[in-house]
Amino acid sequence: MAEADQPLGLTVHSLPSPAEAASGAVQRTRSGRLKMLLVVLICAAPVVASYFTYYVLRPEGRSVFGELIDPQRPLPDLVAQGLDGQPVRLPSLKGQWLLVSVAGGECDAACERNLYLQRQLRESLGKEKDRVDWVWLVNDGVPVREALRPALQSAAVLRVDPAGLAQWLAPAAGQPLSAHLYIVDPMGNWMMRLPPALDAAGAAKAKRDIERLLRASSSWDNAGR
Repeated sequence: MAEADQPLGLTVHSLPSPAEAASGAVQRTRSGRLKMLLVVLICAAPVVASYFTYYVLRPEGRSVFGELIDPQRPLPDLVAQGLDGQPVRLPSLKGQWLLVSVAGGECDAACERNLYLQRQLRESLGKEKDRVDWVWLVNDGVPVREALRPALQSAAVLRVDPAGLAQWLAPAAGQPLSAHLYIVDPMGNWMMRLPPALDAAGAAKAKRDIERLLRASSSWDNAGR
């Protein structure tokens, strides 16, 4: 009975002050963000490594023929129109390396030369060609000549609003937009501009640039979308 009559012992724990509680919440939030950043960095490591190899280490110790774009410019959310009249969102082109030309639908001699170079550059890549799409962006309302269409069967021909296109691609000083070929990476970033009026020697140098890009991205980029 004496033992049963003993009073119960209670231990009182003090609650954290509002300042301590706020400090703990901040630390937890900061820790969560750091963990999320770490996960993103781990996932992005192959991409970062390949770009570091290309931009910094310069594979094979050679200079770059094309002009690197810094900062890179992502594909704009524009709706283009295919030759069949169907709408195509430009961001849907992501997932492949893109070799891009720009010209009006009439396609003068310079335009035809660029289209020929695009096709030849892609074909010259051999088994790697399926990682590259060649794209002609038509920046006016002129219909594409019927005589050109048979040669464009393996190309993506898209009519794009010229004002929107000019917000994404840009030529070198003193050159028209149609003077260059443009290279876009599989993440949709315009990252290189090739010199205007490529001749055979220039095309060979451009091919080397493209081959280096494909090698540098081989650990994370595969053919197809």
